[in-house]
Amino acid sequence: MACILARVSTDSAPSTATVAAPPILRVTDEAAEVVLGALADEPDGAGLGLRVAVSGTEMSPSMTFEFSYDLSLHEVEGATDDAVYEVAGLTVIIPADSVANLTGATLDVPSNPLQGGLVIRNPNRPDMGERIDLSESDSVTERLQSLLNNHVNPSLAAHGGYVELVRVEDSKAFLLMGGGCQGCTMSAATLHQGVAAIISQHVPEILDVVDVTDHAAGENPFYQ
Repeated sequence: MACILARVSTDSAPSTATVAAPPILRVTDEAAEVVLGALADEPDGAGLGLRVAVSGTEMSPSMTFEFSYDLSLHEVEGATDDAVYEVAGLTVIIPADSVANLTGATLDVPSNPLQGGLVIRNPNRPDMGERIDLSESDSVTERLQSLLNNHVNPSLAAHGGYVELVRVEDSKAFLLMGGGCQGCTMSAATLHQGVAAIISQHVPEILDVVDVTDHAAGENPFYQ
């Protein structure tokens, strides 16, 4: 089984769901050519399909939360209970729990041919409101810390960064940005358009965030 990278971003007789047109995940001819080329290099490529699954969420360069994906070449006969269909000469396998979040998306090649790989253009976005459940009995600081630990930092980790809560004073949260966020040219946008927005939504007592990071000391910023 081989792995194919995507930017944004594996299992006797099968018990599969046959999908009628339009397909769940559309595949452009250019993307299909890339995958079919990878299949041609596999000794058992004739029995493999492209498995595309939503693996989690991440914060994108535009500071919005988007889905992350796992793409792999997978045995078609092992795709038990998955949606399996043919598109652009390629067998596509979508796990049942990824169908809703991939419906209407398109697998394509990047607009910049120098980037290589594949890209998923997905109109669907994670519903962070449903995923984030903070205890109302916790203090503002405890809820904010939980939000950072369990929801914000796992997304920032995709860029090698993290946000640390230094202190809460009145309605202000003082935050320190580390890793790939320290010294990053997009750090201000990350903090105020991404992190502050999700804090405002889920910890409404916090009316402002203050960046106390020494960005000049950043050794490995994600964007330079």
